[in-house]
Amino acid sequence: MKIKNKKFIYLISPIKIKNKSFFASLDRVLKSGKVKYFQLRLKREKLKKKIIIAKKILKICKRNKVKFLINDDPYLAAKVEADGCHLGQKDMDINKAKKILKNKIIGITCHNSVKLAKKAYFNKASYVAIGAFYKSSTKKVIFKSSMQTLKKVKKIVKIPVVAIGGINKKNYKKLLLNKADFLAISGYIWQNKKYKPYEAIKKFI
Repeated sequence: MKIKNKKFIYLISPIKIKNKSFFASLDRVLKSGKVKYFQLRLKREKLKKKIIIAKKILKICKRNKVKFLINDDPYLAAKVEADGCHLGQKDMDINKAKKILKNKIIGITCHNSVKLAKKAYFNKASYVAIGAFYKSSTKKVIFKSSMQTLKKVKKIVKIPVVAIGGINKKNYKKLLLNKADFLAISGYIWQNKKYKPYEAIKKFI
């Protein structure tokens, strides 16, 4: 199978960025030319540290022509001049986020729900994220999605659909064959016991 869209990976950060070596590692990963979006997802970090980390990552993303998104926090996204943000169902309302971020990217988590995807599309989200498709090492799977859901969402929305949850080198092609536009990947890159991050990204041909 030949992949038309070479930049099909939506890369999510590890939940903790412990040392400076991460930034060099991220740069090597993004140099693969496979990543379209990079999302900073630090749930338990203090705001001050998040700002410092985000500013460093923004430079790396710009250098590699990757869109930089912040998870959950439109205010932080605006402050560091990121390309946009990603909102979960319990985060800020998209219309309020639009007032903060103007015309920047706003993606919405829609779990396994066609109804939520339709709502996000109606509210002019930039993309919708559907999942989890597989067991994930990053998050506990509460909402299990299927290829059938993916196909239904693809028929309804005319914006990119990001597939999420436990995606690795063995299962990613099936999602692309079922017309997922982007694949959200985190654990396989950052927590891989067999490969270094820049080696892991190369497994997605």
